[in-house]
Amino acid sequence: MPSVRTIVRHRGPWPTLSVLAAAALLACGPSADGASVRVKIPAGATFAAAADSLARAGVIGSPRLFRIWAGATGRDRSLQPGTYMLHKGANWGDLIENLTSGRGIVVSVTIPEGYDIAAITRALTRVLEIPADSMAAAVSDSSLRRRLGIPDDVVTIEGYLFPETYVFGNGTDAREAVETMVGQFEKEWRPEWTARLDTLRMTRNEVMALASIVEKEAMVAEERPIIAAVYRNRLQRGMLLQADPTVQYALGERVDRVLYKHLEVESRYNTYRHAGLPPGPIASPGTASIVAALYPADVPYLYFVARPDGHHEFRRTFAEHTAAIRQIRRERSTLREPAR
Repeated sequence: MPSVRTIVRHRGPWPTLSVLAAAALLACGPSADGASVRVKIPAGATFAAAADSLARAGVIGSPRLFRIWAGATGRDRSLQPGTYMLHKGANWGDLIENLTSGRGIVVSVTIPEGYDIAAITRALTRVLEIPADSMAAAVSDSSLRRRLGIPDDVVTIEGYLFPETYVFGNGTDAREAVETMVGQFEKEWRPEWTARLDTLRMTRNEVMALASIVEKEAMVAEERPIIAAVYRNRLQRGMLLQADPTVQYALGERVDRVLYKHLEVESRYNTYRHAGLPPGPIASPGTASIVAALYPADVPYLYFVARPDGHHEFRRTFAEHTAAIRQIRRERSTLREPAR
């Protein structure tokens, strides 16, 4: 009867004992606290290709030694494809466990400025494969609303899921994702902004509501503080804001143009029917729009109308505003005329 021994299958020439010893020494080292990096392992990638990707990202030093060690221990099979968040200089044992079990796989999702909560939750449920009802419960959490200073009659945390690119671990649930995004908003909110609220005599929720309108209106970055000023000026004079994006939000659906019939929708978010700011934000504003709402331009304008290129014409009086609208309509009509 042959003696009992461990059989390791190996193809090609065996490495020397010194090479195996070096590989084993590297594999057994402590797990490093190096910087986190993302590494993508495509479906069907060979172990050699994966090792090269890890080396390029700085996760391992020698792809050859890593391949030798993994092959000698029989752990160079069953790679799980995906995008991983890994640490530079990681312990090889932990690393190979991640790559073969899928632990450490992450997904990324980008939330653009101006997305409302409906668009954000759709993106999260799709990317994270989270049930829609779980996401709806997470964005309606009463403790989060109290923490953010949202009025009791506003039922979601609309506006406080900060627009950013997020990297979530595999298996992230709805509450974890929402907490991460709210946490990012809280990191972005600066102490001096809180002090500024007293000067403006506004709550943070009111500033966020104004910032969200600015985010939806502005097509040109430098116009944000001017647009914020127009709405501030109207508020100070007791005028209706008459902001088209609030009507879109009240309708609950996207329409190409806000028509007169749409202005009749009954909702506290319809600023054509209800004075003051809406009860809360209508979308998630980015930092630039929040700054514009906190520090509006010092201008006398009360009206603006959009030009075809996205710029706006700003005016002080309704008569001037009406004249600007007529001029822009003439320009649009000229652009539509066929060339002769």
